[in-house]
Amino acid sequence: MSKTWFITGASSGLGRELAEAALAKGDNVVLCARRLEPLQATAAHYGGRALAVKLDVTDAESRAAALRAALDRFGRIDVLANIAGAGSYGALEEFTSAQIRAQMELNFFAAAELSREVLPQMRAQQSGHILNLTSIAGLVAFPGSGLYNASKFALEGFTEALHHEVKPLGIRVTLIEPGAFRTDFAGSAAMKAEGEIAEYAALDAGMVEYYASQNGRQMGDPVKGAAVIVDMVNSAVAPVRLLLGEDAYQLWEGAVASRNRDIAPWRTRGEDTAFADAVKNPVQAL
Repeated sequence: MSKTWFITGASSGLGRELAEAALAKGDNVVLCARRLEPLQATAAHYGGRALAVKLDVTDAESRAAALRAALDRFGRIDVLANIAGAGSYGALEEFTSAQIRAQMELNFFAAAELSREVLPQMRAQQSGHILNLTSIAGLVAFPGSGLYNASKFALEGFTEALHHEVKPLGIRVTLIEPGAFRTDFAGSAAMKAEGEIAEYAALDAGMVEYYASQNGRQMGDPVKGAAVIVDMVNSAVAPVRLLLGEDAYQLWEGAVASRNRDIAPWRTRGEDTAFADAVKNPVQAL
């Protein structure tokens, strides 16, 4: 049976390739982004199976209208793919309050809200799959990327908890965690901190050089990444986390080892902090 996808950020990069891959499989796709023209160009090749919808994911009325349009056309949403987002770089102290809130609004709140807003329909049909795109930067923090890390770490925690909450209802939830993919992430979509503080000049220069040197040269192929995502959605058992890219796996493995080394020296003292008559909390991570 064909599925109906609702994909944000579908005008370029991984979102566009995911839409193309799902359509090539014979599924229906609602392509969403702020720029309507690229969506229409993609949809034109697939007739009634593709619907282009202008969507600002940070606007509640825009989200509601896009979801209504999807349901009016296809009657259901089987896969919500929250792909829209943007990077940022600079020392944390150099970001303005407005920039901090804008990053969280786009990368965290928008995906959290859309996930919440699609759930009543998925609960009613007792099926569905929510995909939330984070990054390896949602698992591993990097200097100069702290604000971006914060937005993606927040979405990681939200999504993992959501997975456990809705699994008994027949709804699947997966985090997509790419490494460096050849999209516009390192190009014009990235937000640079507005402030310039002399003590961070070397860090800032390194980040500018990194983005300039990596843009268009990343090792990850969005077409191949999208194919893996579609195959995962169609698999019998979906993971909570899907890392994409050799670099993502290597960075994660290095981070785990580093964290264990950091935690170990203080473990005995850290564990020995309970009241003598206390009973251990029975809550466990699943």
